[in-house]
Amino acid sequence: MIGSDFAELQLFITGPILLRKEVREAGLLPEFGHRDSENVKRFGPIMENLRKLSGAPEDYDIIIFNGSGTNVLEASVRSLVASDDTVLNVSVGAFGDLYHKLAVTNGKNAVQLKFDYGRAIDLDKLEQALEEYSPDVVTFTQNETSTGVFNNVPEVCALIHKYGAKSLVDAVSIFGGAPSCIAEAKPMMYSTSTQKSLGLPAGFGIAFVSPEGFEKAEKVENRGYTTDILAQVEKARNLQTLTTPNGTLVNQMCVQLDYIVNDETIEKRFARHEEMREMAHEWVEQMDGYSLFAQEGYRSPSVSAVQTAPGMTVEKLKQVKEAMRGHGYLFDPGYGKINKELEASGRQPIFRIGHMADISPEMLKKYLEILSGVLKDIN
Repeated sequence: MIGSDFAELQLFITGPILLRKEVREAGLLPEFGHRDSENVKRFGPIMENLRKLSGAPEDYDIIIFNGSGTNVLEASVRSLVASDDTVLNVSVGAFGDLYHKLAVTNGKNAVQLKFDYGRAIDLDKLEQALEEYSPDVVTFTQNETSTGVFNNVPEVCALIHKYGAKSLVDAVSIFGGAPSCIAEAKPMMYSTSTQKSLGLPAGFGIAFVSPEGFEKAEKVENRGYTTDILAQVEKARNLQTLTTPNGTLVNQMCVQLDYIVNDETIEKRFARHEEMREMAHEWVEQMDGYSLFAQEGYRSPSVSAVQTAPGMTVEKLKQVKEAMRGHGYLFDPGYGKINKELEASGRQPIFRIGHMADISPEMLKKYLEILSGVLKDIN
């Protein structure tokens, strides 16, 4: 029988994530026509609850894209960076680098400001780059999944706007786990997706686009089709998607957002993520030789990156992963590219703890207790 040997693991990776029982069951709800009135029954509450969860002003449009968060990031590049623009891609890790790659591969005039792994955006260095390059658009990551760094969106956006540039924010791994700060920061476009802190399967990207974003897009050529926010927003304003959506995921999204907003409540969800961040930090402090990788004061509520003790290697982290599998967990041995670079430079590799979406403090406590023993046995 297909699937009979599929492992039922608790996912403590950084996405995809563990799904609530009710979300999995929502996948069995009826399919529907995406141009039918049944569609509105789903997308009406979805859009309403996304607005509440984001705190986005009413003049921001919400667009749901088919695909992953990367699709939305590419849409922001295709729709909002003109051929004669300079775009500054600010990176604190692998996904900041991805934003730069998207700009380059789409033929944009892109320059990059990179910070050391584990470091947050330094506003003084950002200001120097703004003065040097005079960019029209600046991209950066709110929550860097690869390193556990959490940048201050309002501060960064304020500095970008001071120099007359427009801001594009990658919030793929944090939306649903912490405040978006859209109303305060006023980015031109704020992008996220379903498979991280929202507690849903992968399949949709989500964008919050300001009025100035649409004004800018009208002046940009070659926006593509599915990456064209002007084409997308026409359908979004009618509570639809541009192309055929995954109906199963729509049903799950409707159920999950209702739970987040009306059952758990937004305030309690954000507080739970903060509690789990503190739990992870306290655990690391008790582990001899281990340390938090992200800069103090800029550590993510949804993922903690841990620098390993002397003697631990990338190969040993793979052994930890298999040992934790035996306990019923999927362990995250760190972002491959970064760990290779860390080891090559003589630094200890990192692993990550995903404490996002619907993982509870009780679940995290048990996971960390078991992980402590496995790490000691293997190292």
